[in-house]
Amino acid sequence: MTGEPEFLPMTVAEAERLGIDRFDIILITGDAYVDHPFFGTALLGRVLWDAGYSVGVIAQPDWRRDADFRRLGEPRLFFSISAGNVDSMVNAFTPNLKRRNSDVYSPGGRFLRPDRATLVYTDRVHALFPGTPIVIGGIEASLRRFAHYDYWSDSVRQSILADAPADLLVFGMGERQVVAIANRLAAGESIDALTDIPGTAYRIDLKTWRGMERTGYAVLPGYPEVKQDRYAYAHAFALHYNEQDPFRGRPVAQPHPKTVVVQNPPAMPLSGSELDRVYELPYARRAHPSYTEPVPALEPVRFSVVSHRGCFGSCSFCALTHHQGRIIQSRSIDSIVREVERMAAMPEFTGVVQDVGGPTANMYGVHCGRWETAGTCPERRCIDCPALDRSHEEQLRLLRRLSDIPGVKRVFIASGIRYDLIDPEDREYLARVCDHHISGHLKVAPEHISPRVCACMGKPPREVFDAFRKRFEALQEGKKKRQYLVPYFMSGHPGCRVEDMVELAEYVRDTRLYTEQVQDFTPTPMSISTTIYHTGLDPFTLKEVYVPKGREKRVQRALLHYRDPKNYGLVCEGLRAAGREDLIGNAWKCLVPARRRGRRE
Repeated sequence: MTGEPEFLPMTVAEAERLGIDRFDIILITGDAYVDHPFFGTALLGRVLWDAGYSVGVIAQPDWRRDADFRRLGEPRLFFSISAGNVDSMVNAFTPNLKRRNSDVYSPGGRFLRPDRATLVYTDRVHALFPGTPIVIGGIEASLRRFAHYDYWSDSVRQSILADAPADLLVFGMGERQVVAIANRLAAGESIDALTDIPGTAYRIDLKTWRGMERTGYAVLPGYPEVKQDRYAYAHAFALHYNEQDPFRGRPVAQPHPKTVVVQNPPAMPLSGSELDRVYELPYARRAHPSYTEPVPALEPVRFSVVSHRGCFGSCSFCALTHHQGRIIQSRSIDSIVREVERMAAMPEFTGVVQDVGGPTANMYGVHCGRWETAGTCPERRCIDCPALDRSHEEQLRLLRRLSDIPGVKRVFIASGIRYDLIDPEDREYLARVCDHHISGHLKVAPEHISPRVCACMGKPPREVFDAFRKRFEALQEGKKKRQYLVPYFMSGHPGCRVEDMVELAEYVRDTRLYTEQVQDFTPTPMSISTTIYHTGLDPFTLKEVYVPKGREKRVQRALLHYRDPKNYGLVCEGLRAAGREDLIGNAWKCLVPARRRGRRE
């Protein structure tokens, strides 16, 4: 095998030019192949190539025919299958369960992947290559590794490993796992023997499970029980949620009617130097040249940089705790500088670094002394911990270094910041971000302002956002061109009643905030909020929680877009349901005008 190719091969002709007659590993993905570190297939493919393995890519195969799956032949070691960067069902449907019009991860935005792509691809590959190991991964498989509520069928489905004919499931980010799998298969081990790799899940038969010593396992209520009993479902979620730390997590097992799914503890986070190496591999930062149409998802991130991984925000509606984990893993400043220097040398680069960040941009460099040796604390949230080093000095040093690179005109933070991490006494950080690293808007995510809804979401109370908003507004004084906060708000979240949405609508009215970024809560697998949505229970206390569904979710969303005339009828319906007819009329405080009697709403 020759050195690093410009693109991982997608055809036999490309493989032959590289001296490859049989691939070690073939990656199958529901996305177009874009050789950029923001795309999981490119990242894992480069990592495996760097580890000495030849890797081929089959992108968006036509699942109705065999030809695409046979295109690169049978790999020596294994097939790796992923639905792509996003869950295929989230990608295909809006929160109202309407089909989306386009797929930004496909050339020309066309729909080229099936629903439940991981299952569909795996079934097809297993039928065509029954003796070849199959490893599934990516966000779709990762967050379906146990029995889970499926919003799109409104049912509890089995673990994806109980449905898909795969040998192993990789959860989390995957670099350690895929290299370990490749190394051990290359050394002659059977895929059935790979039951001890952290960050993977596997199946065992019921007879073996009954005869096993189960000391040290967290055993979840089985699939038939969680399917029928909401208390069992909520309890199962709480059990596996508490085992997602790589230092203290135990193996987790869940019986199913025909098999038992076992999850090993999560993989250890990559060190800073390991993360540097992953992101400094020779990505082309372009779509594969075989595409004649652009891949829309590339342009917003082409000149963006990942500075770190992990998020300790613990938002209830987010499943990052189960995927990237709470421990922040930051790259070195020197490594990020080298990556931007290479970007700046590309002919397409216009001088703008689109984003430098991670799940939350200002968690870069944030540190806890426990993380390297003991992991996260089981009894508290990191975001609330006074022992956490919240200094933003490292991020500011990074931004200064990047701004000084020749050819770089602007370095933006587009991934948003966690405003409750900023010390109220820290005048430098917010001022520098506003002056140098945003254009006209700063994205933040208060999500709501009602105390009970914020508590259910795991978000800070309204007072924290108010204090931040006032500090931001104070920084706009004297500027020729003022900037604006763009807050993300959410409707229809568990715990939220119509009167809470009316309160939020009044807050938007009084603060004159821009509310284009409104998200209707979507119950995606393996989040706290989805568990509450399905069960009506807080999984950690088993107390009842109110859950809006059906038409009420439409009314709640409309209340945040009360200015839109198309929402007039739903807004009036919501205001009447909340006993707030005083907000229908022509006074200054009214959300919608009164209409003449007899006129349709």
